[in-house]
Amino acid sequence: MQSAQSLFGVIGDIHGNFTALDRILTRHPDVPFWLCVGDIVSTTGAYPTPAAPLYFIKGNNEGFDRLTAFEAGQEMIPNLHYIPNGTVVEVGSIRVGGVGGTFAPTWYDKSGSELTTKPKDDKRRHFIRAEVEAAKAAGPVDVLLTHEAPKPFWIELPSSTAPSKRWRRDVGKEPIAELADAVQPKLHCFGHHHQHAAFVRAGIPTVCVDRVNRSYLLVDAETLAWKSHPTEDA
Repeated sequence: MQSAQSLFGVIGDIHGNFTALDRILTRHPDVPFWLCVGDIVSTTGAYPTPAAPLYFIKGNNEGFDRLTAFEAGQEMIPNLHYIPNGTVVEVGSIRVGGVGGTFAPTWYDKSGSELTTKPKDDKRRHFIRAEVEAAKAAGPVDVLLTHEAPKPFWIELPSSTAPSKRWRRDVGKEPIAELADAVQPKLHCFGHHHQHAAFVRAGIPTVCVDRVNRSYLLVDAETLAWKSHPTEDA
């Protein structure tokens, strides 16, 4: 049987469901660390104190002032580690790079200081070109975490004019595909779309990780082979 110490986990969007997160982490007490593809914060602005080290990128739903404090070292939560956009961290033997947030064409070429911070329309939820270029410049990684999907990523959506009908739409983003191509991860995980999907894009194993209440991944730290597990069994 494979040792839990040779595994790590990947969690999808949490959206404040810290009960499901705790169930997963306590089910695997020997797994040394976990990664998350963003959207952690609760509706009240709370972040979890996880039972094991959890490394995360931002989603489009976060407490962005708190992320700024995390990045500056002004606030710390035990076992919770923020990966700012465009940076790479070494977690055990795994090199992890990340670009979180969503893509907005009208904001992509802005500077970080230009992302406005209106309470109900905080543009810090987006990533910008400079962050993608910084991630590319950081070099190859074992695991790439993004919140958005690489292009192409086809999903079925209900029709706005006929809700009973569904239509396919490519919701992937070209800058994310270009980033993955540049850093050549052995595994690319993303979230945002609240479903499980797995495919190989340009030779890169790529997984859309489902919401935390439905499933999560355990990954072999040596081969980066992964398996999805249902949260309901946790």
